[in-house]
Amino acid sequence: MDIHRLPVSTPAAQGVDAVGVHAFLDAVDADPDIEPHSLMILRHGHLVASGWWAPYTPDRPQLLYSLSKSFTATAAGFAVAEGLIGLDDPVISYFPEFEADITDPRSRSMLVRHVASMASGHEEETLARADALDPDELVRGFLLLPPERDPGTVFAYNNPTTYTLAAILQRVTGQPLTEYLRPRLFEPLGIGPAAWLRDRSGRELGFSGLHATTDAVAGLGQLYLRGGVWEGRRLLPERWVAEATRTQTANADGTPEGALSDWQQGYGFQFWRSRHGYRGDGAYGQFCVVLPEQDAVIAATAATADMQRMLDLVWTHLLPAFGPGPLSGREEQDAALGRRLARLALPPVQGEPAPPEEAEAWSEAAFTPYGGVCAGLPDLTAVAVTVTADGPRLTLTDDDHPLDVRLGRDGWTVTEEPVPTAVSGGWTDAGTFTADVVFLETPHRLTVTCSLPDRTFTARWATEPLHGPTLRSQRAPRG
Repeated sequence: MDIHRLPVSTPAAQGVDAVGVHAFLDAVDADPDIEPHSLMILRHGHLVASGWWAPYTPDRPQLLYSLSKSFTATAAGFAVAEGLIGLDDPVISYFPEFEADITDPRSRSMLVRHVASMASGHEEETLARADALDPDELVRGFLLLPPERDPGTVFAYNNPTTYTLAAILQRVTGQPLTEYLRPRLFEPLGIGPAAWLRDRSGRELGFSGLHATTDAVAGLGQLYLRGGVWEGRRLLPERWVAEATRTQTANADGTPEGALSDWQQGYGFQFWRSRHGYRGDGAYGQFCVVLPEQDAVIAATAATADMQRMLDLVWTHLLPAFGPGPLSGREEQDAALGRRLARLALPPVQGEPAPPEEAEAWSEAAFTPYGGVCAGLPDLTAVAVTVTADGPRLTLTDDDHPLDVRLGRDGWTVTEEPVPTAVSGGWTDAGTFTADVVFLETPHRLTVTCSLPDRTFTARWATEPLHGPTLRSQRAPRG
């Protein structure tokens, strides 16, 4: 989405206190467990704040992980409105080829609304077991697992439920989710390229794997905030928006009300209820937070294992920033916030651009994994450092595929092919070279350290990829 299709306003004109936004930025920048990548704040239909932490940029798609589910739900809303699926249809009715295999009465009674609301009757995630039962057809593997409870009676965050919903949609429409959503959602909202990971059967995953820009996330939130209307045109039925974002399945699990987290407020159709409003979210801090009471949307991407902490910072700093009316005399604060948002950046890794000693030994140095194998990177078998006049070059050999990246003499150096990356680092002493490789279409960062004395390297993910560890897969699908 071209963010300038949204009306742009100063924060104060829409009743947003820039001091609160500054406080949020201070908090996420200071938190060692949160690496922020982007932020967009919409109020009263206006874009009041937006920023990307370099080397991340507005036009680059991001892996949204389970925030993908909310886009799948939106596709389901269109399909319901078009009469292609019914929420009270048995799931098995869409897969007649499995009729003879699926004999468990609970599996046979599972409805579309149950898979849309994580209420299949299973008591825990079934992805690994379903895949083991049928590696070629996950829907069949899922339906072959008898639910422990009656469908509709228990919540369990369970990726095959969303996968099954996505499979139904792709079957009845005859299109991948991205193609089905293009004229119905992406084009009306001005969303640019969006790509979804596929499984071995060729289906787009539905439960994860969508790559889209932050403004696509903001646009989705604004569409739901307005009850399915975009720029005066109704796209989604108002009833679908209401049903998708209210509690369909309770998930408090007996926790005392005062101790409930933002993951225990109830679950709708692929949307979470929150302590404030509702949201779609994805692993490591991909958020679409919709706040009807404040008439606001917050879209953010990040890399963090503590997603509750990030939401806590939103509630602590951003929520109180939404005032009841325009604020006067705030021109200086608004201008200062705009300047800060324009220069957001992740600090580069510090290091010397050339080896302080033993330059000849470093000229074409090759390294093998320390201990024989890298945890989380079993196919990363070799690293090479080459000293050039333009700065060092780092070659990572992963599953026999070399990934070459260059380091500049200052800041982040971006390489687009074969995988979009940004790299910084250098020599920390005569025998040690360290670089961070940021995979720009994902939340993920890899730290590589090479030791010249023993000719070994270590490599570790700051947040470990969930769709496979190979380096060449850390990008949006092409074609």
